[in-house]
Amino acid sequence: MPIGVMYRCDNPPENLPAFARLVERLGYDELWVVEDCFFAGAVSAGAAAAAVTERLTIGLGIMPAAFRNPAVAAMELATLVRLFPDRILPGFGHGMADWLRQVGADHPSPLAVLRETVAAVRALLAGETVTTAGRHVRLADVALRFPPAAPPPISTGVRGEKSLRLSGEVADGTILAECASPAYVRWARERIDEGRRAAGRTDSHRLTVYAHFEFDEARSGARREIAGRLLDGRPLPPPDGDLTEEITALLKEAGDVESLAAALPERYVDRFAVAGSAEQCASAIGALGAAGADAVVLIPSADPQLAVAQVTLAAEALLPRLRG
Repeated sequence: MPIGVMYRCDNPPENLPAFARLVERLGYDELWVVEDCFFAGAVSAGAAAAAVTERLTIGLGIMPAAFRNPAVAAMELATLVRLFPDRILPGFGHGMADWLRQVGADHPSPLAVLRETVAAVRALLAGETVTTAGRHVRLADVALRFPPAAPPPISTGVRGEKSLRLSGEVADGTILAECASPAYVRWARERIDEGRRAAGRTDSHRLTVYAHFEFDEARSGARREIAGRLLDGRPLPPPDGDLTEEITALLKEAGDVESLAAALPERYVDRFAVAGSAEQCASAIGALGAAGADAVVLIPSADPQLAVAQVTLAAEALLPRLRG
């Protein structure tokens, strides 16, 4: 199973090249960059990371589809893939509704935006001439002058039931956001496969899972990451619904991230993060793989120095365990 590391969007872009070289030197398989608003662009960041490394696969996860004209997105991706063959993994997603409204890119049907964008970009990268008039994408006899020899697989970063089915229909892979439990990974894979069957697809579909990562037996950082996500108020997916009442009670008692983090039972860290000793981290990654994950991307600490230290230590103690 490929093991990747994320370059967090809250770290400045000028530090990315050194981090990419470190990740490659340590023996990780992939580096993933992020396009959250309004930090750094995924295409330019991906190009910077690929240019200073030789074998590292670079994931772009994810580009909000509503931001991207599909012809321009295909041009950018074709350039990257031609410069760095077999090393680019693009991802598209819905984007956050508040951000889309900020830039005037909101749309009444996010599903239509994602479906039409992914379909058009896949066709253009395959060298096709595309004419379409959808609810969002409108192209007339558009073809790339320099399509890649081998189009990259395109993933979608989605969460909900309808979006997961759509990913199975139109995409080559799916990216699940952090705090994905093994139960949720299994459930998501089932929804993806429903979409694949509906579309008559029999090709492979890569399921990439992001995971909060802390190589420290105290696991306090992972607790804070999980607590922050719970305080955001995002509903748990159906497979984790058994925790709803317990989480509601915890939230009533906790007034801030630190209080909630201290109150979280250990099993929450086991369920929603890759954290702890080498044995604990390997067990968590193994559980994600057994549930249907094809690749795991570790999200290190937001503290750049701590992230470097833990990624380095994990390369020495965790990667051999996973590969042995």
